[in-house]
Amino acid sequence: MSSSQNVKQHPAVIQASNKAQYYVDQLDKELSKYPALTNFEQTTQIPKAYAFLGGVVLVFVLHSINAVAQPVSNLLGWLLPAYLSIKAIESPSHADDIQWLTYWVVFGFFNFMETFAKGVILYYFPWYFATKTVFSLWLQLPAFRGAEKLYGAVVRPAFHSVRARTGNGATNSVPPESTAQADTLRERAAFATSD
Repeated sequence: MSSSQNVKQHPAVIQASNKAQYYVDQLDKELSKYPALTNFEQTTQIPKAYAFLGGVVLVFVLHSINAVAQPVSNLLGWLLPAYLSIKAIESPSHADDIQWLTYWVVFGFFNFMETFAKGVILYYFPWYFATKTVFSLWLQLPAFRGAEKLYGAVVRPAFHSVRARTGNGATNSVPPESTAQADTLRERAAFATSD
């Protein structure tokens, strides 16, 4: 028996292999909820779990190269939310509008603040863009709804504090004419896309 066969038959290697396969199977079950990934798997004959893991490794590698870390991080913070924001605009429900409006407010504020401190942050925190990507995913993924949490805990109280100091008074309700204007804009967008 060769040494490579001895290693493959070692109980620790067998146990690790079985555990890894278990997690890949669990990931495959979760990814099966998304028809686009199932179509990808059927088209390319690449298991969706392996394609997903390969994508994660690729993002990790791209974050390791400083020249592309910031664009990759910003792309991941923009791509899915932009797509889902367009879907939210086109949908009749207002619930998804709130999710994406809060995301863009928090993400935009975060990016704005980043411009002032990026040099200092990158000097003391070398994996900043990888962390920013994870933070962006936490903000945008519906399972976490991080943008809504951060908006409620930080942005909204700060906004109301500034508004109270400037004397504009804080109102908690949306005027009916604002809702009517939003509905009119939605109708115009639907009409423009149907032409």
